[in-house]
Amino acid sequence: MAQSELSFLASELVAQLGGTLQGHDLRVRRLTSLQQATVDDISFLSNPRLRADALASCAGVLIVTEKTAQILGDGRTLIVADDPYLYFARVARLFHPVIKAKPGVHPTAVVAASAQLAADCEIGPHVVVGERTVIGSGSRLLAGVVVEDDCVIGTDCVLHANVVVYPGCRLGDRVELHSGSIIGADGFGLAWDKQDNYWYKIVQTGGVVLGDDVEIGANTTIDRGAIEDTVVENGVKIDNQVQIGHNDKIGAHTAIAGCTGIAGSTEIGPYCIIGGAAMIAGHLTIPAKTMIAAATPVSHSIKQADHYAAVYPLQTHKEWVKNAAYLRHLREMHHQLKKLEQLLMAQQTSEIVNQE
Repeated sequence: MAQSELSFLASELVAQLGGTLQGHDLRVRRLTSLQQATVDDISFLSNPRLRADALASCAGVLIVTEKTAQILGDGRTLIVADDPYLYFARVARLFHPVIKAKPGVHPTAVVAASAQLAADCEIGPHVVVGERTVIGSGSRLLAGVVVEDDCVIGTDCVLHANVVVYPGCRLGDRVELHSGSIIGADGFGLAWDKQDNYWYKIVQTGGVVLGDDVEIGANTTIDRGAIEDTVVENGVKIDNQVQIGHNDKIGAHTAIAGCTGIAGSTEIGPYCIIGGAAMIAGHLTIPAKTMIAAATPVSHSIKQADHYAAVYPLQTHKEWVKNAAYLRHLREMHHQLKKLEQLLMAQQTSEIVNQE
């Protein structure tokens, strides 16, 4: 992202975002890391392990907690906030405000006669808008976007280059789809034909519904439902290269990190956090506020919210080969242990009888 041309006094940031200003009221022109910051920059410290970096930083203004402010002492310009990371995110938005739509339709765009476009929406080069599709106020469809028939795009949405929205999908307000994401492709629905020995495709007649303030990462795919819709509720954030299967339901404000795969007909509750490369099987449920660690396989429904993880830690190949040899014999070892338990119980019972 290009450097912002905006600048702010520290007092202006506090006036807009809250917090407490300590030290001189300096003007800052850029938000950057502790290591790269100069006197004209603002940076933040949210991880206590980086306090040494904060002490050495040349940043003109630092966003810190009250405890860190006491450690840094006098002589620095500080903005004291309860959550420096969240404060940093809000400062970043001030430096890089949301780009507003440039109303108009590019001459290379192809827009169906029955489509309804808000007067202030932006339709970029080589965009295709299908029949009966509705594009809301302030929305931006950038280069190469395809929105097929009977779709609804809400207000102030951003569809980045080469996004594809299949027929009959509905997006709420302020939805952002990053480049290459595909909304509403067919779900993986197949029935095996025993007589002719081939997979018979099940027509996918549902759609995809995205709630308000949903953000979908680059090259992420969300399949349309087989009969009912696939639903992603308000405020959900999905990273790059994630697969959401048909008829899934993702609860409000859940966050899903990159390369996660979720099979069809799974319901994930609100406020969940799914780590990168998690693999979630189909036809199961995950309750609200569940955390699943990166690369964790989830093969059955979860009944109680908690922090779940199930991955072998990194090992050398030599160690893994040795452990794998034991894994292959777990069933046999289990039976042997059961026999030993039975023998031990029999021996203890015999001793008790003899004592009597």
